[in-house]
Amino acid sequence: MPQPATAPAQKRRQKPQAPKNPQQKTKKKGLLTGLVNFGQVDIPMLTILLLLLMFGLVMLFSASYPSGLLRFGNSYDYIGDQLRFAFIGLAGMVAASLVDYRILRKFAWPLAVVSLVLLVVVLFISDKNNAHRWIWLNSARTRGFQPSEIAKLAVILVFAKMITANQSRIKTFKYGFMPLVAVLGVFCLLIVVEPHVSCTLLVLGIGLSMMLAGGVQWRWFALGAVTVGVVAYLLATRFQSLLPEYVMNRIEIWQDPFNAKNSYQTIQGLIAVGSGGLTGRGIGQSVQKFLYLPEVYNDYIYAVVCEELGMVGGVAVMLLFLALLGRGIFIALRAKDKFGSMLVIGITVQISLQAFLHIAVNLNAIPATGISLPFFSYGGTSLCMLLGQMGIVLSVSRKANLSIRRKNQTPEPGDVGAAEAASALSAGAEAPAESRREVG
Repeated sequence: MPQPATAPAQKRRQKPQAPKNPQQKTKKKGLLTGLVNFGQVDIPMLTILLLLLMFGLVMLFSASYPSGLLRFGNSYDYIGDQLRFAFIGLAGMVAASLVDYRILRKFAWPLAVVSLVLLVVVLFISDKNNAHRWIWLNSARTRGFQPSEIAKLAVILVFAKMITANQSRIKTFKYGFMPLVAVLGVFCLLIVVEPHVSCTLLVLGIGLSMMLAGGVQWRWFALGAVTVGVVAYLLATRFQSLLPEYVMNRIEIWQDPFNAKNSYQTIQGLIAVGSGGLTGRGIGQSVQKFLYLPEVYNDYIYAVVCEELGMVGGVAVMLLFLALLGRGIFIALRAKDKFGSMLVIGITVQISLQAFLHIAVNLNAIPATGISLPFFSYGGTSLCMLLGQMGIVLSVSRKANLSIRRKNQTPEPGDVGAAEAASALSAGAEAPAESRREVG
């Protein structure tokens, strides 16, 4: 029988369907899709991090076993604690790397409020040397944490959120400079009155670096630098009586440690660094760690690295932290959004700046401030926080790698390409118009 005249027109009106790929499975969005990162972590950054962690654990054991034997009757006391916290921190790092970092926006201000409350509370808890840095969790004061460690992460999260929210106005004084300076000033003020000068400098460096990377205009930095310089000059020359006595003493030690009072620790640290020579005494062969050098497992662990591994080992530590900073900048540049980029900048600057402040103190390049070496110095709270923050960096790298992989994804041989399917759909979208013209 003859077909109806309208059949060819109806057939022409049908949209061509894109060929189906039998190997292609439909992805269903579930609850975890928006919370979990399924991309690949940045392998170079992970390698640098694990090298630093393993290097640090070895050097901590070497530096701490005489002190552990004397204080607790157990040479493995310090390294045992550190290993437990390292495993906890690594678990937290893996978890943080799997979670989508963008949910941290919701926790920026709540964490900042909690951090500020803890910084106020710690001022009413006395510590050794009239400082107020620790909140103790037991009566023996052997377990506790420093609120300033939480404050570092809080500043990074708040700054990342503020810079991202005000990106279109970041170059203005009212919206781009003053709000950030106000937040930074509150945190620095509460930390400096503990007193904790080294952490104050560190938080200040984190904030300024994030402001610079975020796009704040250079002239505001110049204004701030001139102001700080004038104040520092006046305090050092005209108003020395306003400075605390311990600050003046540390400046005197820095200028001439062999003739200043209370310079024993600095002198012993310099002896440890100098006695290492080019290649060091050998791993485990330090002499200064046998109760000559105070805080050998914390504030002066880099001196032990130099004594046992020499200048070669000391330079190797510097290069590892420089590599961490460089890779962090690379990840920040590849980040999918501004928030992720700012998080990576803040975290990597924090770790690298803290490392170089520690090294500078051990070499007497700056006045002693009492600052630990990341991944090397003893401290469970600090290690867990550092590894958790590095998990955030790896989360940003996962998201960036996933986005790049999707953009560059190519079909396998024998599969229908995405471009071919798109062209078929495009041709289908034009088919009805052509059929109408033919029918008409």
